[in-house]
Amino acid sequence: MPPYTLSRRSFGAALAGVVGLAVLGACAETSSSGGGDTAGSGLFDDSTVHDIGFTFEQADYDAMIDAYVADSSKKWIEATVSIDGTTFEKAGLRLKGNSTLRGLTKAGSTDTGSGQQGRGGPGGELSSDKPQDLPWLVRLDKNVDGQAFGDYTEFVVRSNNSATALNEAVALELLGLAGLATQKSVSTRLSVNGGTEVLRLIVENPGDQWDAANFSSAGILYKAEADGDYSYRGDDAADYEDVFDQESDTDNENYAPLAAFLKFINQSDDATFAAELDKHLDVSAFTTYLAFQELIKNSDDIDGPGNNSYLRYTTDTDQFTVVAWDHNLAFGGMGGGGGNRGGGPGRNGAVMPSGAPDGGGQMQAPAGGGRMGGRSNILVTRFNADATFKASYDKALTDLRAGLYTSGKAAEILQQRAAVLTAKATDLVNADTITSEADAIKANFT
Repeated sequence: MPPYTLSRRSFGAALAGVVGLAVLGACAETSSSGGGDTAGSGLFDDSTVHDIGFTFEQADYDAMIDAYVADSSKKWIEATVSIDGTTFEKAGLRLKGNSTLRGLTKAGSTDTGSGQQGRGGPGGELSSDKPQDLPWLVRLDKNVDGQAFGDYTEFVVRSNNSATALNEAVALELLGLAGLATQKSVSTRLSVNGGTEVLRLIVENPGDQWDAANFSSAGILYKAEADGDYSYRGDDAADYEDVFDQESDTDNENYAPLAAFLKFINQSDDATFAAELDKHLDVSAFTTYLAFQELIKNSDDIDGPGNNSYLRYTTDTDQFTVVAWDHNLAFGGMGGGGGNRGGGPGRNGAVMPSGAPDGGGQMQAPAGGGRMGGRSNILVTRFNADATFKASYDKALTDLRAGLYTSGKAAEILQQRAAVLTAKATDLVNADTITSEADAIKANFT
């Protein structure tokens, strides 16, 4: 059983009262996915602001940017990476992100790799003349086998619309407390080629190492691409090259389980979908996932404009789990609250649920709000169209609000994260900004 499953199934009991909430905290601590490292234990010690530096050849960097602007390809470059005084030679760097990078322009130009003219993505306006502001994937072992900082060989430098990135840091900790697989995160002061230091959040990268730490049984991790969707495209792996990437066990490409899952959610009739979804999907985890994204007002999730999610196939149960990813727009970071979780007809033989609109229009938002999406996800649409699943979602949302917000747990996490920045990073972000951004997040808890 995955370690986070124990935590998740203990969550309902945890909401009963103060004793239950203590159980929630204890369970979350047993999961390798929840919260940060124990203080002082390494890269993801969130009690401090870590020092990180990149050094690379300008020509290599320029070629990488040119490649992205030309066709959105993400080329690796070699770099020296320093972390808290430890230096790693021949590490690998590449751009990380899809919708986030839509705002990337080459210095002196308005051309972007996505064909858009200077349009900012979720990370805001990004320019190649400010590499310290870009989203990065860092692999310490890219060119040197076994090179690692403690237990970690890779991490992601995240972009955010806010100055502090407190919204994503808090969301990720709360995700772990909700009993779902999450990513550890810490604040860092990042410099590139000896330039100005900036405050950046780094998080774990979902891959082989992360997968092994969060799931106790064998499986495959797939990442949904920003320009893709959850439509069924056939049984050939080549049909999914541009819409899903296999992120774990990449030496053994296998898209057959993914194709079978997508075929079921697109082509099953309503009765079969309702009766058999739990054979194909961890429905409890998915219900919690949807409710959690609503709770933190994240409009950029599985059915948002970035198609942000991973699908994890567990071999021994023949079942998928939706894994949350990309919370830099949590707590209304896109400028809005929830959104419409509905969607229009799917592609390639999708059987739409009863009550779905014709012609690709969006369904009505669920009672009590809903999500602003910008796209439709067939799994979310069909799930919300079923009264039993919808009732489970409503209950999960109520329970999560009580367990994370009313309990004071979210406020405690926010206070701890903000206090670290106030104590150690006011040379990068002034104290008033830290306070105002923390207050804006806290307003969501009531």
